[in-house]
Amino acid sequence: MRWINEGGRDVTAETIVGLQKIVGQVPLSGNMDDLRKATGTVTLANNLVAYDLEAPAKNLYPVLTPLRNRIPRKTKSSGAGVAANWKEVTAIGGPSGLPAMGWVPEGQRAPRMTITTADKSANYVTLGLESDVTFEAQSAGAGFEDVLSTSGMRLLQQTMILEEYAILGGNRSVLLGATATPTLSASGTGATLPAATYSVRVFALTFEGYQMATIAGGIKREVAQTGMDGATITLNGGSSAAGAAATQAVTLGQTLFMSVTAIKGAVAYAWYVGTAGNEKLEAITTINSHKISEPLAATGQALSAITDAATDRSRNASLAFDGLLYSAFNSSLAYYNALATGTAGTGTVLTASSRGTIVEIDAMLKSFWDNYRLSPEEIYVNAQELTNIYTKAFVNGSNPLVRFNIDAANPQQVTFAAGQVLGWYVNPYSLNGGQFIPIRLHPNLPPGTIMAWCQNLPAYYQSANVPQVAEIQCRRDYYQIPWPIVTRSNAIGVYSEEMLKCYAPFALGVLTNIGNG
Repeated sequence: MRWINEGGRDVTAETIVGLQKIVGQVPLSGNMDDLRKATGTVTLANNLVAYDLEAPAKNLYPVLTPLRNRIPRKTKSSGAGVAANWKEVTAIGGPSGLPAMGWVPEGQRAPRMTITTADKSANYVTLGLESDVTFEAQSAGAGFEDVLSTSGMRLLQQTMILEEYAILGGNRSVLLGATATPTLSASGTGATLPAATYSVRVFALTFEGYQMATIAGGIKREVAQTGMDGATITLNGGSSAAGAAATQAVTLGQTLFMSVTAIKGAVAYAWYVGTAGNEKLEAITTINSHKISEPLAATGQALSAITDAATDRSRNASLAFDGLLYSAFNSSLAYYNALATGTAGTGTVLTASSRGTIVEIDAMLKSFWDNYRLSPEEIYVNAQELTNIYTKAFVNGSNPLVRFNIDAANPQQVTFAAGQVLGWYVNPYSLNGGQFIPIRLHPNLPPGTIMAWCQNLPAYYQSANVPQVAEIQCRRDYYQIPWPIVTRSNAIGVYSEEMLKCYAPFALGVLTNIGNG
């Protein structure tokens, strides 16, 4: 572009530079404002400013995968097929009639020992996720970050997060069935729940179902998603069939109490409450009961929106593997204890033993030893249970929780550290006595559930043949697919073809239906 002055001559770059040099100097005419007005006033409002952008983008999300990180992985080099198969020798013993006596008379042969075996198998399943990055996004991100590479990194991280959910709570085998008809009652005074006859229906939720359920969005039933190839993926959403509804008349001032028989494999329950035909999701609890003393919120999912309430949608038998929780739920050998219903809406809480331990955890540890001569190596809890265990282990706060720190160089200066960390649980039921079991917070474990497990069988189990209780076996471990370009974007997928093999479900223990308190 060329600028022309009144005399027809070009205003050249040199002229502009000259003008810039004299801006701020008083011209010979004696008035500097005339020149400033001629060039225009520029302020911050014109946005003619630099943009201070720190590269690259900050990843402010957690990637917490403790079980995935801990459990060994191995990949079959060839001939993996569709499933892994193995043999188990689950028990050996003395003669069937005299299992604890081995006396033999002189010159005679002893009776035959007993041996118990089992055939086991697990199918490979595929985990995966995809993403795409447009050409424009790659061009615009040049000099800021390699958008395609960072997208691949985040895709792998999210796949690992989904794998952690699967390792803990994937459900291939456990059918919740239908919940029982709820037990209802109404009593008390002072509540503000309006007088009416209320109808209640309840669904049990698996680990996966609990993770996806919300009051507003409701529970998941059969869920269809569209893959990046346009094909439909249909999954069950982790909720049981609903049993029959129950009704209860409530007068003003009374509280409505409701409970249902606990189901093995359920970690939560979804409560639909309202007058008959108008029930809506009012609560999702991690115990098998609930109580309502205030007017219904009536903002949750309508029961009438669930058209398949009589169908069990709790497992994905052909697409999933059993995580550690459902390996325990599915085995009669694993330790399982659903705490009693107790008072509806409150449940049964953990019990302090008065010696710094928890009665229910002690009973689980004793069972491990009595039945299998094992001690768990880890106890996983939710933040709610960590708080409750901590409170009860210190006898409801009656023990001193203050530590005094005295600086040797300055003994007059004393500092205080309030609180304690409950990092270990001492198991007295151990071959060598006093085994310390770390208590770990798991980011995904629901409130009301505690899981204990022994990752490595002790040497006296001849563990050369079973190096660990569980492992991830991969037909093909994490791999990335750069899909052919069909639009102006790069599409990538991250997949893993794997299974969780649980060799020894008796090394797993679950406490569930634990009330908060």
